[in-house]
Amino acid sequence: MLRKTQFHCLLASTRGFTLIELVIGMMVIGIAIVMLTSMLFPQADRAAATLHRVRSAELAHSVMNEIWGKRYDQNTNSNGGVPACNAPTGIVCSAALGKDGESRDDFNDVDDYDGLDETQNMLNSSQTYAQAYPRYQLNVSVEYLDPATQAKKLITVDVTTPAGEVITYQAVRSNY
Repeated sequence: MLRKTQFHCLLASTRGFTLIELVIGMMVIGIAIVMLTSMLFPQADRAAATLHRVRSAELAHSVMNEIWGKRYDQNTNSNGGVPACNAPTGIVCSAALGKDGESRDDFNDVDDYDGLDETQNMLNSSQTYAQAYPRYQLNVSVEYLDPATQAKKLITVDVTTPAGEVITYQAVRSNY
């Protein structure tokens, strides 16, 4: 037979949580969820934005490197040795910026890249920029810094990330 003290201990150990203990537990869980949503989860968004910016820089850098390796103007000698176009003893620079009738793989001077976008093929490839960089947009523009002298061209590469952020990369190419 159970004694009264044994019965009382048996009842005390099977009662469960009190209402105060449940309320305090819910408050602790609530504070933890608020901390997670305000501090930890936004870090994932920032990490994705950083990845988008790095890929944007890769795309712009590859296009810029390709452009930088081309001659200044259609009328400039590709091997050098002759004065640059519009130099006092040189030849005249081409009148208009833009493609000179070449296909994408035959671009041979800086301003051929004016208007290049993500729908066009990459150099010597059947793959477009949009296929290599899905959901990224690309726009290249080339213009004279001073149209009167035509001595420098401003190359602007705008890359739009999947998040809609437009990142602009620029370089100046001199006529030498």
